[in-house]
Amino acid sequence: MLLKFLTFLVVSSYLFADKPTRPIATYSIVAYDETTGELGVAVQSHWFSVGTVVPWAKAGVGAIATQSIAEPSYGPKGLALMEKGIPADEVLKSLLAKDSGENVRQIGMVDAKGNVGAHTGARCIRYAGHKIGKHYSVQANIMEKPTVPSAMSNAFENTKGDLAERMLAALEAAEQEGGDLRGKQSAALLVVSGTPTGDPWKDRIVDINIADHEDPLAELRRLLTISKAYYHAQKGDEYMEKDEMDLALQEYSAAAKLYPENPELPFWTAVTLAQTGELEKALPIFKDVFEKNENLRELIPRIVESGFLKDDKKIVQQILNQ
Repeated sequence: MLLKFLTFLVVSSYLFADKPTRPIATYSIVAYDETTGELGVAVQSHWFSVGTVVPWAKAGVGAIATQSIAEPSYGPKGLALMEKGIPADEVLKSLLAKDSGENVRQIGMVDAKGNVGAHTGARCIRYAGHKIGKHYSVQANIMEKPTVPSAMSNAFENTKGDLAERMLAALEAAEQEGGDLRGKQSAALLVVSGTPTGDPWKDRIVDINIADHEDPLAELRRLLTISKAYYHAQKGDEYMEKDEMDLALQEYSAAAKLYPENPELPFWTAVTLAQTGELEKALPIFKDVFEKNENLRELIPRIVESGFLKDDKKIVQQILNQ
């Protein structure tokens, strides 16, 4: 009995090896910003946690989207080849040549020189297709209409703003054009720096993965704004650590402006103002912050202990009195 079962497994794996049953992603964009050097991927799908499969990017190297019946190894393998200086289109051709399932794959690649490669396999479920533009590619499968790639391309080319904003606009245009025939479930946005540090955690400018949501693109847009706020806040922390208070204040102020709902961001603006001798400007901010979150009042003596605020009893008491 065991022998029959094992024989069945072997035969089944042979017969159905290149007959996958379900597509993993729907529409995406890979892009390179020639002004900043940033590279990015954005994707939306009726599939759980699409961001864990489709988007791949490395600063100074390239960006990849692997979808339809996705083969995730295209991500790390493609980036490794691009890092050797092989153009994105040649990398894609070489990987497809070794893939027995190439007719169910859909892939977009762009490298740090703006070279682009894209592929839509013959067995990708219609409507499926891709469109290559200057330094970018859009790709889609199981669309309600065949016009989705063109809509994405037009939105990307005609939207102002940074790379993340332009890629998100492309996704929104796809949805407005009818989007995924099956509906919507998850989305992801990944952007890496144009000035690589060698440390991946420093090079990720935007990294958002919405695993499951009734309106993933709306949530992606909301989180992109918050992500930008915290990017500025992180920069503020770095400047404060270096005692570069003017620059820290600029970053904290930008963060608070982007995400005013969170009182912790203006809190650090106020701390920086107090630290640079502008207590009068800081006090009303502290007052507003403490009204929204009383726990931040308790944080004051703790940051004094850690050296992030002057150990001046008079100043500390004025702050706590707000």
